[in-house]
Formats: sequence, C-alpha cells, structure tokens
Amino acid sequence: MKAVPVITAQKAASLVKNGDTLMVGGFGMTGNPVNIVHELAKTQTKDLTYIANNVGEPNMGGGRLLNNGQLKKMIGSFFTSNREAVLAAQEGRVEYELLPQGTLAEAIRAGGAGIGGFYTPTSAGTLIAKGRETKVLDGKEQVFIEGINGNVAFIRAWKADTAGNLQYRMTEQNFNRAMATAADIVIAEVQEIVPVGELDPNEIHTPGCFVDYLVERKLTLEDLGISASVGSSKVVDEKRMNMAKRAFAELSKGDVVNLGIGIPTLVADYITPEDGIILHTENGMLGVGPEPKDGGGAMHYPVNAGKVPVTALEGSSYFDSADSFAMIRGGHIDVAIMGGLEVDAQGNLANWSVPGKPLLGVGGAMDLASGAKKLIITLGHTDRDGNSKVVENCSLPITDFNCVDVLITELAVFKFIEGQLTLTEILPGSSLEEVREKTAAKFVEQLA
Repeated sequence: MKAVPVITAQKAASLVKNGDTLMVGGFGMTGNPVNIVHELAKTQTKDLTYIANNVGEPNMGGGRLLNNGQLKKMIGSFFTSNREAVLAAQEGRVEYELLPQGTLAEAIRAGGAGIGGFYTPTSAGTLIAKGRETKVLDGKEQVFIEGINGNVAFIRAWKADTAGNLQYRMTEQNFNRAMATAADIVIAEVQEIVPVGELDPNEIHTPGCFVDYLVERKLTLEDLGISASVGSSKVVDEKRMNMAKRAFAELSKGDVVNLGIGIPTLVADYITPEDGIILHTENGMLGVGPEPKDGGGAMHYPVNAGKVPVTALEGSSYFDSADSFAMIRGGHIDVAIMGGLEVDAQGNLANWSVPGKPLLGVGGAMDLASGAKKLIITLGHTDRDGNSKVVENCSLPITDFNCVDVLITELAVFKFIEGQLTLTEILPGSSLEEVREKTAAKFVEQLA
C-alpha cells in the first residue's frame, strides 16, 4: 500500500502558486481546513480564485486571505455570512460568481468525475442563470452548468491512515468529499493519522487514491468560529412563534422537512418524537435533533444549515452536500419551510438579494424552492417602512417561479388554490380589515 507524504501546514501552503484556483472545504468553519488556510495567509501568494461555499468568517479562514488582498475572485454560494466578503464584492475589489449551493456541490462532483457539465432546473429564469445556456428537458427549463476543477484543494477530515484514506465526522463531510476528487493537488488537514489497516474499509469516505498530502493538526475551539458553542437563550416574540406554530400545523407524520434560517428554525420547537417528522439540513444530515442542552458546540456536535450546533436523533445519518442536494432536487424532501423577502400573487418567491444591501448569497434556497414537494414561506407582512411584502409582482430578484404553496405572515395564512392567492386564515391579534389594508397583492378570500 502506498504511503501518502505527511507535511507541515507551512509546506502545504507553499504548494499554492500565484493565480491558482483553490478549493477549500467546509460549511462555515465546520470541516474547514483553517490551519492550512491561515498558513497560506502568511505568504505572498496572490491572484487566487477561491472556491468554497462561503469565504470563511471575518478575518478567519478565507476571510483572512480576502483581507490580505490575496483573492482575485470568489466562487461560492453564500457570501452573506461574511460581510467583509459582501462589501469587497459590492465595491468591485474582488470578482465574484454566485452559484446555488446544490449547483456548486454538483459542479464540483462533476468536475471530479470527469464530466463536462450538466443541466439543472435550479435557478432557471433567474439572475443567477443570466448568460448561461438553457434547454427544455422533461417540460422544464434547465440551465447548463460546467463542471468545476481546481489546481489545489484544501480539505478537512477527522481521521486518515498512512495510505491517505479519509474518514469525516458528523456534518464535516459537506464540500470536502467532492473537493477531494476535483483538484490536481489534494491536501487533507486531519485530526489524527493512524497506521494503514486501522480504518475499517466499510467506513472510509474518501479513498486514498484522491489524496496527495496529509497535514496533522488538532482542532481547537478557536477554529470553529460561530459554531464553537450554542448561544445562551433565545428570546422570541409571540408573533414569530405563532407563525412557526402555524407552519408546524402544515406538516404530516413521516414528512421529511427542511427548515430554513430564521423563523423556520422555530418550527423545530414544536416537533416531538411522536410526530415522526424527520428534519433534513442541506449541509449533510437527516434526523436533526434540538440544540444541545449542555451548550456544547461543533467540537462535539453536528451543525445545521444556520451553523448552529444540534443533536442527532436515533436513526440519523450524515452525508455530503452533493448527496444532500440530490435528495432535494430528486424530490425526496416533502416540505421546505423558508423565509422570504417578497411573495407575489403568482406564487413567485424573492428571498436572496436586496440590491445594495449586505445580502449576497442564495445558499440552498433555489434548490429547495424548485425541488421540495411543498414549499411554505414565512415572512413579516410588511417591511420597516410599512410597505407590503405580499405584492402583486416581485420587485426583488426572483428565487423561483410559481413555487409557493403556503404563505404565513404574522397577520394571516394564504394558500395558492388553483393558481390564485387565497386568504384562508386570520392569525391571532389581526383582523380581516388589517390584512386587506396591508396586502398589496390581489387575493381571494376563503375564510372558514
């Protein structure tokens, strides 16, 4: 059996050259090869194209490379988690390309598999698809996405043997598994290196043929950023909880459900084991449980899509981001509950960008909006200036078209019945008159 060279983080950083395309695994700082990235930040290497789900956190991980002026271009899914990256993009200091999270994962998997590209319905007709080739397949407009490869990939695994076989831990697979296949040079930062033969072949996630170098560096709490621990206690107002409770009422026993960031995460507070509802998170977990009661973080627990540490229920499973989005696009997610910025009378959703504001990242929203069997949107009925967010036609960039099934605001519940926006319920503390006054879209009233 071959022996993969074990090198220092400094040596790993030196293998990246000016102008290289660098892939960096991780979801936020979970499963992020932060030690190697920080060594690269100490060098003069520049003009890098940085491919990752997001650009680390402020001055951490890829954020440190950004602040050093080492990045020429960022390709990712959710820059919003690092406002410094958003500002750099908006000011034109760094080129950027946004891809939906599932599209990014699949493009990397395709690149690693030697596939030139693929068609996907995700993002069809939106700003993200502008300038890309499209084709109608199975009656749906689909967008062509080229496979992605890199010169160097920095990935993070939990264990490696001396032959380069890798095991990942919990939700740390995310983008690491695909990136391990898609670069000319693959360097794995690992928690522990064990002798060949100690890893069960049935439990190896990345075979050693993909790995060129190993770096052994222990994970610390400081490496985990915002996922290092669970926050103390959340205080949520009654109206938001009413929205979450009403969204929960739309679920059925046995549903596989994806909860978005914000109000949708509160739905989990109403789910009990008796409900038989299985929670899915797009960064690679099925069977998400509540936040840890001991306040522990990602050192000991998986994280959800909001990068918040969670527990794993009995029967849960872990996988990588590419497999996770295959579940979504393949129609294996029964319900997605997401936040929104606008919903219009045609059931179109806008929830990923406000021109000029520090929002720059579509994440998994486009995949979920087009792939989930049922889409529930929760949003505040009006903005801070009192303008309706339930509109006749969306003015903000579209996430997906004709996709919303149920719309829940703090005032009311709307459903799209035979293609019409239909008011079906008034929520506590509101009235029909208030709903009429604050709703810009035309709607049908069908109250019980």
